[in-house]
Amino acid sequence: MSGEVTLTVSPSLADVPEADWAPLTGARRDAAETSYNPFVSHAFLSSLEDSGCAVRESGWLGQHLLLRSSEGTLLGAVPCYLKSHSQGEYVFDHGWADAFERAGGRYYPKLQISIPFTPAGGPRLLVRDGAPLETVRQALAEGIRTLTERLGISSAHVTFATGDDIAALKCAGFLLRTDQQFHFFNRDYRTYDDFLDTLTSRKRKALKKERRTAVENAIGIDWLTGRDLTEAVWDDFFKFYTDTGNRKWGRPYLNRRFFSLIGERMADDILLVMARRNGRYIAGAINFIGSDTLFGRNWGCIEHHPFLHFEVCYHQAIEFAIARGLWRVEAGAQGEHKLARGYEPVTTRSAHFIPHPGLRRAVAQYLEMERRDVAEIQRVLEAHTPFRKG
Repeated sequence: MSGEVTLTVSPSLADVPEADWAPLTGARRDAAETSYNPFVSHAFLSSLEDSGCAVRESGWLGQHLLLRSSEGTLLGAVPCYLKSHSQGEYVFDHGWADAFERAGGRYYPKLQISIPFTPAGGPRLLVRDGAPLETVRQALAEGIRTLTERLGISSAHVTFATGDDIAALKCAGFLLRTDQQFHFFNRDYRTYDDFLDTLTSRKRKALKKERRTAVENAIGIDWLTGRDLTEAVWDDFFKFYTDTGNRKWGRPYLNRRFFSLIGERMADDILLVMARRNGRYIAGAINFIGSDTLFGRNWGCIEHHPFLHFEVCYHQAIEFAIARGLWRVEAGAQGEHKLARGYEPVTTRSAHFIPHPGLRRAVAQYLEMERRDVAEIQRVLEAHTPFRKG
């Protein structure tokens, strides 16, 4: 990277033209030799802001880092938020906050480098296509440190990051954390039955029975994407989403306006799996489509039927991924019940910069023990996958 560069902070994606942002994100999922992740797209992130879901008032104040060349070209960026709480992150640090504040420190605000309300893996240190990858990544990692120190805040947290980003952050002095998710891997299956053939006989029979039971009450399943995503469909899905959100979190993180905006801006990147009965939709799950991955996100229902959640969220996602030739399905945070349905344990990673020596020392000790526990759990889970041995 020759010439001078500048690192600035923007409170909103509205300050960055989409044409400047697109080369940082793979631009198009059908472009050759790129890896498109819909959650770092300008469309997704700006929809969170424009809908009022990820803004100052909700505790997500934009502090997006922008690295530009001397000519003004955007070479790299980091989606950053100044957070006044730890909600909507899925990598939990409430214990750290409590301990630090009981010791007289001030944990909030903190800097969060993540996709709001989205526990999905992906790039966090975004680099322009054609720019020197490692140099820009390292500059962005150092930029996060500098911003944290200049703001005088407790910490910075980069969650659900890729291995390349983690390597750059480790070099910049970040502490590393691991956790677990469950992903499905498409090993060149032509059909769902090809996948079933890789399971043990007992598991294969159990899943077939589960799928039959899920739809036995005259339930049909629709895949909706692109032009299928009408406002009426979003109305139905929002009812499902709010029902689940009210029960799980006390209030949903996403509002109705958000779904309209992503329907306008990225409809071809969205798959709604909707269950219908007696002429109306009764349940649904939203997924986002990347270049090689289907990302499962939110689910909800207004009628409860045995195993319908598993059918809509997991089995249908596998079928769609196989039909589209996608390599992987990320099924969201946690959930060991996914293991029996062909989803395999995967280690996820985050990185944490903590300037305060006492807090850093305590967190580092905790993370060392946690990493050992996660590794041991990973070994146990891998021994209990439903696949035929050998």
